[in-house]
Amino acid sequence: MLVVIYVLMVGWFRSFLTPLIVMAAIPFSLVGILPAHGALHAFFTATSMIGFMAGAGIVVRNSIILVDFIEQRLAEGMPLAEAVVDAGAVRFRPMLLTAMAVVVGAGVILFDPIFQGLAISLMAGEIASLIISRMAVPVLYFMAKNRRQPTGAEPAPMDAVPTT
Repeated sequence: MLVVIYVLMVGWFRSFLTPLIVMAAIPFSLVGILPAHGALHAFFTATSMIGFMAGAGIVVRNSIILVDFIEQRLAEGMPLAEAVVDAGAVRFRPMLLTAMAVVVGAGVILFDPIFQGLAISLMAGEIASLIISRMAVPVLYFMAKNRRQPTGAEPAPMDAVPTT
């Protein structure tokens, strides 16, 4: 399934690297899911895996919106560094509200013995990925795009240096 998502994003962004940057946010949710299961003494069950996959969809959607916003700013002529910072600032509130809605919605089923793993995965995964990937995705995008675009600060080639 991840391959299909990757292929669709390659078509959308017309890049092989940008979808990898977007999908890099998926593992960040595990940083919250696994310790949360341990802290709540809950087993990682099949419903936990379903919660992880559902949370991954939310995280990827948020990352797509963030990267698309950066590319819109770049198309408007904004420099890369400003576009990345602007996107992070402007898109943070909607992503925070999405995370809060997921936490409140999953909180309803937190004490259900069957769906507890799903709730823990959704809640902890969304919180961890909000904190980590909201910084990591723009930084990864900046690093990838800045590497390809010369800044003008590179030293002159040796054959261009005048000799006396």
